[in-house]
Amino acid sequence: MFDSVKLEKGMYHLANTTFAQALEAADPSEAYAGTPLAALDAFERQLKRFDIRISGADCDCVEKFFTTTESAVLFPEFVRRAIKQGMEESILPEMVAATAAVNGTCYKGFTVDESDGAYSAVTAQGNDMKITAITEADTPVALDKFGRVISASYEIVRRQRLDSFAVALRAIGRKLAAAIAAKALSELKNSVVPIGLVGSTLSYTDLANLYGQFTDYDMTTVVASPKNVAAILAMEQMSDRCADAKGCVYLPFGAKLIKDASLDDTTMIGISKDYALECITGSDVLLETDQLIHCQLDRIAVSVRVGFLPLMNGAAAVLHWA
Repeated sequence: MFDSVKLEKGMYHLANTTFAQALEAADPSEAYAGTPLAALDAFERQLKRFDIRISGADCDCVEKFFTTTESAVLFPEFVRRAIKQGMEESILPEMVAATAAVNGTCYKGFTVDESDGAYSAVTAQGNDMKITAITEADTPVALDKFGRVISASYEIVRRQRLDSFAVALRAIGRKLAAAIAAKALSELKNSVVPIGLVGSTLSYTDLANLYGQFTDYDMTTVVASPKNVAAILAMEQMSDRCADAKGCVYLPFGAKLIKDASLDDTTMIGISKDYALECITGSDVLLETDQLIHCQLDRIAVSVRVGFLPLMNGAAAVLHWA
């Protein structure tokens, strides 16, 4: 049962296994089917075991994790989960068609060549059919390291409520995700030849022109700087467009409008999220777990390795003006 699992810091250093996976192996969730604990995963059951409340009116302070040497082992996973939660509040799902996990610092993907013509629907008898050539890419994708440093002494954070501390950790995750998304947008921007404005200033005609660049795929997402998003929302054609229940705004032709501060005010990117981009991860979120377990929070590095590979030609378009 969950209250007899032996917790030790070595669980963070098992080959090809995360701490959460090690906990699940020691205390499988399947064993709790039909019980009041069925909705909890192995880590959450350990929080219950040590009576650590991470939210709600009776939320504990950070120091509750350090009541025993075993409960202290749970603290890095709490930090990792909060950071991951912040990272998930990202625009990446609106851009990424596929995700691959690899061991290493680079990845060799593929290229697709349909240069002999993609629109010939009929092949006459005896003639060769059109070819879609999928070949290994010439250049491997380098997985960049994205990271931040948490600098806070244990004496500063020990009395902080866990839900408040988690907000700061989620903010760190958002910063990491923003840097990663900026890299993804840069890869897409560099993969296509941009088009310019029809006139001297951004207009709805330019949005329609961007939409018209998509012949094989549908433009599902438009990413623009906050200034340009505000300009789009002020357009007459957007006067009857309201945000949905999740706060998302859609252009009249169905593309979701997203703001991203990493884009400059002279660039806008249209994306077909189901075909445009592959995300390659070289690691999960990495923390210096031993220091966290021993309350040595003065400088804790948080990092992740990620790379991006544009996939299908015609699945992204860029509007750029001087």
